Amino acid sequence: MQELSEQAIIRTQKKALLESMGINPYPAFVAPINAKAATILAHYKEEDKASYSHVVLAGRIMSRRIIGAASFVELQDSSGRIQLYVQRDAICSGEDKSHYNTLFKKLLDIGDIIEVKGFVFTTQVGAIAVHVTHLRLLTKALTPLPIVKEITTKEGRQIYDAFTDPAQRYRQRYVDLIVNPEVRKVFEQRAKLIHTIKAFLHCEGYLEVETPILQPIYGGASALPFTTHHHTLDIPLYLRISNELYLKRLIIGGYDGVYEFAKDFRNEGMSRFHNPEFTQVELYVAYKDYIWMMDYVEELVEGVALALHGRTTVPFGAHLINFQRPWKRFTMFEAIHHFTGYDVSNMDEAALRTVAYQLHVHVADNLSKDKIIDEIFGEKCEPHLIQPTIIMDYPVEMSPLAKRHRDNPALTERFEVICAGKEICNAFSELNDPIDQQQRLEEQRTLGTHGDKEAMVVDHDFLKALRYGMPPTVGIGIGIDRLTMIMTNSNSIQDVIFFPQMRPENP
Repeated sequence: MQELSEQAIIRTQKKALLESMGINPYPAFVAPINAKAATILAHYKEEDKASYSHVVLAGRIMSRRIIGAASFVELQDSSGRIQLYVQRDAICSGEDKSHYNTLFKKLLDIGDIIEVKGFVFTTQVGAIAVHVTHLRLLTKALTPLPIVKEITTKEGRQIYDAFTDPAQRYRQRYVDLIVNPEVRKVFEQRAKLIHTIKAFLHCEGYLEVETPILQPIYGGASALPFTTHHHTLDIPLYLRISNELYLKRLIIGGYDGVYEFAKDFRNEGMSRFHNPEFTQVELYVAYKDYIWMMDYVEELVEGVALALHGRTTVPFGAHLINFQRPWKRFTMFEAIHHFTGYDVSNMDEAALRTVAYQLHVHVADNLSKDKIIDEIFGEKCEPHLIQPTIIMDYPVEMSPLAKRHRDNPALTERFEVICAGKEICNAFSELNDPIDQQQRLEEQRTLGTHGDKEAMVVDHDFLKALRYGMPPTVGIGIGIDRLTMIMTNSNSIQDVIFFPQMRPENP
């Protein structure tokens, strides 16, 4: 257990003193709350003061200034902050006044959670505040909050927050949410983003479903899984890297459209764009193809921008991203030619290695032809794709679950949306030929035996399901975390995940 700071020890002593006075620092009952700080500040008017004559609020003390028998307190609830005016004679009577100095001045601290009753008024300086007539402690905070500090420089007074270190903010998100209110807005926007997508899909009549997280065979993507073991069945299990193959089973079963907001897990590196646990929505629609899906995802993401911002333009870092339809479209080979000057569409592996060398793109000796193309595209094309751009028609080797292109069997009907230099979604006309699918998965298994740790495995039950017949189908996966990053102008994926994975702290 961590050693307590001096301030934490003092607060623990205050808790004991409160209990000795017969005051429960953690009561169970809370008076019915009928007002929120933001609502009062937005709607209160002097001519309507009768409607605000009996307000009840609860929240955390964020600052206070004591002047004799009166105090000004800043209360923070889930909606924001509001000023309280606390006067001894208003909240105490008779012998209770003797407790005022002990209780309010000495035993309450910044961070404590209180319940107040009173009426709303306008102060002499024009601020809206609550004149408190009743105050009760609901929770004694035993650890002090990091508080806003002020320093004076040659340029003048500067205000800064003591809790700005990213690692500490991610480890102690609960503190981050208390002292940095703008963080809460990011997660409220994330929730609105998810709700908007769900409403969009629901209106189309698509069914929201759930599929297994623990899977006997991991599949649906090229990634290294997390492995565990089920003792009763005595079998290895894997945290899913994708839910694709299960959702396709449901299309085979007769549904026209299914989707799932899924937590997926990939045992890969971490960066500001990667977290080993992430969220994506996968959607599969029968009797549609990837050309239809290109238009559909443009409409969907444009709608998300409008719902969150009321416009299609969204600031992200130094850029202004415009999600208005239609988006620019390149084939993968067109993009590589456009940004590098090389036409790699008909090159063999040796020629591709030469191009990579000339472009200063490092490729390992065991990389296959498709992986080399992917490395060239990732290093030389993706960083230039700031506005949402559809990259389509990937080589067959890169897309083992996608249908062959109707005009060129060496390619697949696949596209990705790249935005702000990163992939935010991946889609394709689904491969529904069980013979072709088995051959391609067998090729993946061969790659795995030659050292490709991210090669797909053969899922025989999925192949069995595919033999019953899957209609022409299109599928898409949209990365919720990355899309939220862009929509909220957040620099890191850790900023849009409540509790991101972190390296353990040194003891």
